[in-house]
Amino acid sequence: MSTSQKIPVAKNIYIRSHLKKNTMRISISLCLLIIIFMAGGVTARPIDIKTPNLEFSRGGKPRDPVMVPPDVTNNLALGCLVTASAKPLTQDPAKHAVPLGELSCVTDGLKEHDDHRLSLPAGKQWVQLDLGKTQEVWAVHIWYWYEYPCVYHDVVVQLSNDPSLTNNVITVFNNDHDNTLGLGSGIHKEYIVTNEGRGIPVNGVQARYLRVYSNESTESFNNRYTEIEVYGCPPTDRPSAETTNRVPLKIMLPKPIFM
Repeated sequence: MSTSQKIPVAKNIYIRSHLKKNTMRISISLCLLIIIFMAGGVTARPIDIKTPNLEFSRGGKPRDPVMVPPDVTNNLALGCLVTASAKPLTQDPAKHAVPLGELSCVTDGLKEHDDHRLSLPAGKQWVQLDLGKTQEVWAVHIWYWYEYPCVYHDVVVQLSNDPSLTNNVITVFNNDHDNTLGLGSGIHKEYIVTNEGRGIPVNGVQARYLRVYSNESTESFNNRYTEIEVYGCPPTDRPSAETTNRVPLKIMLPKPIFM
């Protein structure tokens, strides 16, 4: 057989071998992606999120649950009155067609990624919940819009019996590390929003009003809220031994967006 007849055969063998290797690589990559999704979603931190106060990675592990007294099981915020620092936007530059909602969507119990969201303008904004009467608050759970991995800046959570939140205000969460909002510098870290939301222990503070601040995000100038839940009970005189008996607060999480 001549040299000119052997070359195409060699090339053909090389091409088949090259395609086989690439096919194996693609198959392995797809299998890894399937395993990751079955394990609960992508756990990597987006490399394009740049913020100086971001918490350390948990390596894909869920956040520790908020511990509350055994009788604290009710979401006091469900259906309660919501006010805000600005009028809700009727248009949003988000690429996905997620419906915009009124203020009431923050406490309607719907928190899937494609449910209605409240969108407030750029800059320092807040939403405020009126629980109707003074309650003993033990936990707050916040879901910003989590369609895109991002970090909301200057998240501050305050409680009070004063509707203007100027007197007897208790701050239970503050990651405004450089006092941008003028409410004081916080010690907490910024975090990447996901379907898990962010649980905040409150430790039995008696209050009627809850205010949650934000100041844009790494993904958008707008401030987008999906749901806020407040867990507690009517004011009680708990013995000290009872307050030490805590159980994990059970939260119904929305589905990850990859499932």
